[in-house]
Amino acid sequence: MKTIYILWLRQLKRYFRSKSRIIGSLGQPLLFFIAFGYGLGGLFQRAGAGSYIQFLAPGIMAMSIIFAAVFSGMDLIWDRQFGFLKETLVAPVSRVRIVFGRTLGGATVATMQGVIVLLIAMVAGFRPTLATLPLALVFAGLTGLLFTAMGGAIASVLEDMQGFQLIMNFLVMPLFFLSGALFPLKGLPRALDIVVTANPFAYGVDGLRWALIGQAHFPLALDLGVLTAITLLLLGVGAWLFTRIEV
Repeated sequence: MKTIYILWLRQLKRYFRSKSRIIGSLGQPLLFFIAFGYGLGGLFQRAGAGSYIQFLAPGIMAMSIIFAAVFSGMDLIWDRQFGFLKETLVAPVSRVRIVFGRTLGGATVATMQGVIVLLIAMVAGFRPTLATLPLALVFAGLTGLLFTAMGGAIASVLEDMQGFQLIMNFLVMPLFFLSGALFPLKGLPRALDIVVTANPFAYGVDGLRWALIGQAHFPLALDLGVLTAITLLLLGVGAWLFTRIEV
């Protein structure tokens, strides 16, 4: 447990010591929130769907989590390039514990960024259901854990940071746009509905939306079940790939 704690703490310290990283990571979610929330709010309301700010805020919170989570994998590549990973791997500790510590740290950072976006959205007019905020943190943590594990698994087989960024952008953007973060999932064409149903990020967005405003497309138990199952799967895959790293 000490190994996991130390690596978790290291991820948090790296985050808090980089003020530019904190500010930069909030730029894209806030741009989406302002541009879509206020730009399309009138159309959304005239369509009889209520306040778009209320609908959009959980999706933007989830967006900040997924981007922070998957790109935490760059820390692994950075550590490999500058020799820290080699020092970690030769330590007399289990590589599985190293993976769990790094993943837990990345997920914590991603969840914290999601909470910051939520607070900013509340200042901008978003009004969440306070009674279910703890459940929102559960969904935020699971989503962060899932995609941190995904980023770590992919980073375990790559050595080039630019290649990692290109691959993650190629994966993350479709996951985000086809998750229901920006639009309601009800009444989608059949083909698009199948794609959304197969998208694990859609269940994170849906769970957050239920916990924050009481609206959901999938059953709550399904959201929790899918996120938990895929998180455990990716943690296992990531741990296996990490044990095969050679530096």
